Amino acid sequence: MSLKNFNPTTPSLRGTVLIDRSGLWKGKPVKGLTEGKSHSGGRNNHGRITVRFRGGGHKQSYRIVDFKRRANWGIPATVERIEYDPNRTAFIALVKYANNEIAYILAPQRLKVGDTVVASDKADIKPGNAMPLGAIPVGTVIHNIELKPGAGAKVARSAGTFAQLVGKDAGLAQVKLMSGELRTVRSECLASIGAVSNPDNSNQDLGKAGRSRWLGRKPHNRGVTMNPVDHPHGGGEGRTSGGRHPVTPWGKPTKGAKTRNNKRTDRQIVRRRNATKG
Repeated sequence: MSLKNFNPTTPSLRGTVLIDRSGLWKGKPVKGLTEGKSHSGGRNNHGRITVRFRGGGHKQSYRIVDFKRRANWGIPATVERIEYDPNRTAFIALVKYANNEIAYILAPQRLKVGDTVVASDKADIKPGNAMPLGAIPVGTVIHNIELKPGAGAKVARSAGTFAQLVGKDAGLAQVKLMSGELRTVRSECLASIGAVSNPDNSNQDLGKAGRSRWLGRKPHNRGVTMNPVDHPHGGGEGRTSGGRHPVTPWGKPTKGAKTRNNKRTDRQIVRRRNATKG
């Protein structure tokens, strides 16, 4: 998909750059593959805001996307159509299996209507096919990667993202992520071939505040614009930069402070994303 510019008939359209979705399916999603979706507005089960600046936005129905690809193992499927999904930045593809079952999968780049995809140990290396990491050649670009066998894909699912298989050894596969992180994943885990669709998503310019509100994003207030009672950066005569290192409203260091604390998976990381790239 390409980007779409607009004639500046209004002030907001002057800077608006959006994704051209003219090639996508124009109808509604498959009703049997959707379910209702409620918005939390950033609130937890006690009704307290735990994620600030969320709420409102357009009503959405959730598309049930198959992130496991194991239900129809070895059965080829034909791509019926490519659709927009309001719940994610990537596009999704409706596929129809040879046994007449239908499902949504994440659409990779260069996947077209009429193409055939399959999840199998001996699938071809082409976009949309899913295979165990142990069966994928080293150097292949992949996405939709499982971290535990059978648990469903967790890594490289956002628009334009991908990873690269850089090595295999002793039942483990080494995967290099876009962040530069190098980590090991068990060879039985599935991954899909190719990069995720809609790579131009990051080049959009929403053009106006209202379009952010449609997406459920409320205005973000900086701490330095608040009063001391509301934020550690607040207060001061005139404009100040806070007078201290950046912190959250609750005093935790932010903007560069390391927050990862997961010793259970530390051993799976061969090289950190912020390590010096050699």
